[in-house]
Amino acid sequence: MRLATWNVEWFANLFDRDDRLVLDDAPSGREGVSRAQQAEAIAMVLTALDADAVMIIEAPNTGRTQDTVRALESFAKAFDLRARTAVIGFANETHQEIALLYDPAILAARHDPRGEVTGKKGDDDAPRFDGTFRIDLDIDATEDLVRFSKPPLELAITTASGLSFRMIGAHLKSKVPHGAENRDESIRISIANRRKQLAQAIWLRDRVRAHMATGEEVVLLGDLNDGPGLDEFEHLFGRSSVEILLDSGLFDPHADLTRQVRPGVLPTTARFELPESGRYLEALLDYVMLTPGLRDRNATWRIWHPFDDAVCYNTPELRDALLAASDHFPVSVDFDA
Repeated sequence: MRLATWNVEWFANLFDRDDRLVLDDAPSGREGVSRAQQAEAIAMVLTALDADAVMIIEAPNTGRTQDTVRALESFAKAFDLRARTAVIGFANETHQEIALLYDPAILAARHDPRGEVTGKKGDDDAPRFDGTFRIDLDIDATEDLVRFSKPPLELAITTASGLSFRMIGAHLKSKVPHGAENRDESIRISIANRRKQLAQAIWLRDRVRAHMATGEEVVLLGDLNDGPGLDEFEHLFGRSSVEILLDSGLFDPHADLTRQVRPGVLPTTARFELPESGRYLEALLDYVMLTPGLRDRNATWRIWHPFDDAVCYNTPELRDALLAASDHFPVSVDFDA
């Protein structure tokens, strides 16, 4: 079985208000890439990926007239993709949904949220992901009330062979200080964002531990917007959100590598152009984490990087499609199912 995660930048821009796919020469949101070019690039990558299920981060919008499932399934039909059935959980207000696109002949996926439903007062025991989490991060002796702007997608998965496990798709809070007008404000916003991100990671960790305590296997995948040593504010809290999640017993070899002393050249899953510098920043932000029972099923991971993966690099049409489709690259895991 192959599972994957992929953050597809500006996917929502490829659809009109009625979820009709727009294949024209208008800008897509990707610099120098039209909507038709991006759509074709996304389809080419998904075809090459050939995953049984792909967690789409920043999926098309669900709103007053739009529907994520309808948009994704129409996209899959337009390009004859094997993964052609979609499911989402709690819609959000950011126009960046979290959705699973999967092959219904291989597995069944059902939105199955766990945890208590909370009001504004929240709960300190890993509530449902559309609720409020109460937590004191021991930085200022005050309790934080944390919510997900993009509630994680929690699914019950059953494969055609009878294997059952939990799957959680996540897009954690970005640490970028958007809206800062000076250095002091940038520092304040950065620290606040990291606090929220760490709280979200603890919330996810507690949910994973609860599943594992009942003998359930878990796949946690998505854009975690973090990794050890990625910013100068990490020392205030002692660890990254990725390290918090690994403490639950989850494993991802790329995440594990970052915790090693002198790890050498680290893998990356995202590539961003730095404004007015003529250079690119690369980072490891996307992960597929497994509990031990799934890891022991001969699990192997792959980052579909256009320059670091030999097959991707030596297949020019795939390399170009990866660069045109998004600023993130897919991460996949294969295991015996």
